[in-house]
Amino acid sequence: MSKLDQYIEAATRDNTRQSYRAAIEHFEVQWKGMLPATADGVARYLAEYADTLAVGTLRQRLAALAQWHTAQGFPDPTKAPIVRQAMRGIRALHPAQEKQAKPLQLDELERVVGTLDRAVDAARRGSDRAGELRNLRDKSLILLGFWRGFRSDELSRLRVEHVEASAGEGISCFLGRTKGDRQNLGTTFRAPALSRLCPVDAYLDWVGAAQLTSGPVYRAIDRWGHVGENGLHIDSIAPLLRAMLKNAGLAAAGAYSGHSLRRGFANWAASDGWDVKSLMEYVGWRDIKSALRYLDASVSFAKDRMEHGVLRRVHELDRL
Repeated sequence: MSKLDQYIEAATRDNTRQSYRAAIEHFEVQWKGMLPATADGVARYLAEYADTLAVGTLRQRLAALAQWHTAQGFPDPTKAPIVRQAMRGIRALHPAQEKQAKPLQLDELERVVGTLDRAVDAARRGSDRAGELRNLRDKSLILLGFWRGFRSDELSRLRVEHVEASAGEGISCFLGRTKGDRQNLGTTFRAPALSRLCPVDAYLDWVGAAQLTSGPVYRAIDRWGHVGENGLHIDSIAPLLRAMLKNAGLAAAGAYSGHSLRRGFANWAASDGWDVKSLMEYVGWRDIKSALRYLDASVSFAKDRMEHGVLRRVHELDRL
């Protein structure tokens, strides 16, 4: 692979590349579609799978087809009126509520961390090096993931050389790319040290015990206590989180996902009185729609507005 090819490949995220390849394979192999495709062919493909695939999945398939045609120098058939009309009709006839991860509540976080702390103590008493490291890693991952509102892919891509942590002060984490950073300019995320459930202390305890000086922050640990060289895969974060919740005795641990930490922090911050602007700046959301998708109705800012409106109406009636 030439240097130019390496840079071009780096411009597209690995998970996007994989999902696009799978989409093209589905179109060609499973549906027996021809490439380059016609607009009519794409519309018929959408109609074929409209009642079995989610609208979001169909949009992803269209994006993959559009990317393939553009990259090969062919006209993009997904922009044709018939394709747009087909998608509008599918959305109308197959409406679906957006699935959201169950938010991790602060009391649940406390419960999980308490379980992990007890497991660390037990491992140290039993000279269980693997158990000690695994529970220190998990504690750091869940605390940093919650207080920074990180996604699974961001946790999996954190590198020790890009993290600065100072006990009693705070932690800063630099990521070369994030979901909203289309230009790959990089973003630095900061979190303060806390008196309880501290992400800074948990991070320092983990990297100190694992003797990490560079490379991925969160890694696999074998049964002998050897820390791997590679970072945890993005797809392993959610199962790891569910295992932590299950070990802590939380019901319905399977309802949580990698986004549960991000949603949990957003809901906690909203209930604690953070305004939308501050929450968006801290988490890194670019638009208010992204922020509101993470907030439960019970703690959303709409509730405060509604209560204010109801009370104002009561006062108006009292004056009559």
